Amino acid sequence: MNQGAGDNLLEVTDLRTHFSVKRGAWSRRRTLKAVDGVSFAMRAGEVVALVGESGSGKSSLGRSILRLIEPTSGSVRFDGQELTELSAREMRQRRKDMQIIFQDPYASLNPRMTVAAILGQALDIHRLAAGAAREPRIVQLLHQVGLSAEHLQRYPHEFSGGQRQRIGIARALSVMPRLIVADEPVSALDVSIQAQVIELLQALRRELGLTLLLITHDLGVVESLADRVVVMYLGRLMEIAPRRELFRNPRHPYTRALLSAIPVANPDARRRRVLLKGDMPSALDPPSGCVFRTRCPEARGECANVVPPLEQVAPLHFKACIRS
Repeated sequence: MNQGAGDNLLEVTDLRTHFSVKRGAWSRRRTLKAVDGVSFAMRAGEVVALVGESGSGKSSLGRSILRLIEPTSGSVRFDGQELTELSAREMRQRRKDMQIIFQDPYASLNPRMTVAAILGQALDIHRLAAGAAREPRIVQLLHQVGLSAEHLQRYPHEFSGGQRQRIGIARALSVMPRLIVADEPVSALDVSIQAQVIELLQALRRELGLTLLLITHDLGVVESLADRVVVMYLGRLMEIAPRRELFRNPRHPYTRALLSAIPVANPDARRRRVLLKGDMPSALDPPSGCVFRTRCPEARGECANVVPPLEQVAPLHFKACIRS
């Protein structure tokens, strides 16, 4: 599937990440389909937002791409190399090019390590700066994220949540990666701090030409950062489109429901709210046919029998829905 012009840095094809789950001593094992046949691509320098409700499989997809979770099947090609075929040692070497920013900026930092040790760890592992060059490189990383040399010998608990997330961003940047997966990078922060971190990511994107897979449920963050949007529901992709096109003309009922929940700044403006029925089904027992059909306001009987493929409906615009 050609989802954009130019060479792709990342190509994900029919990726599946399933888990065998057993609840209780006497229950049988069942399969949880966290990621179930996902395909998309990213160009170098592009910011792609992966959106959907909690439980849609976004984080599992991001971690499967990096092989922090091992995929069950499918293909992940990074710069033409098939990642799923690499040994653990080869993957550790390749991971220098692929980093992650975690959601919780406190839990992701070792509380027993100073900032200098946290940022220097990756430099040491990948032999990127040694001797006299090491500390200036660490200070440079701090300056890039709005911190200074005076923070070098402090510990994570001495910082605010926003500052800790800046340290997490600096750690991801330390090895000069070509792809960063940002997993809900601002959701754990206060609203005022969220805006500052978003501005930082925007500035870093301009300065460094970052390729960023932005995992989020916040469509306001998507509007600020993304070039394209990938909409995910219960392990499957519902829609892919350039950000402006998706916000202007969403083609999938699920996307329309998500967009209808965005607050409108103009108090005189009105947006028709699309309310979804019930809760998202369990990935242990997904609906037949289209996984969204049990909550879809436009579902018909045929939706229970057909798994809709992701098909092109306009230039660079794809949707998985059998209804026009």
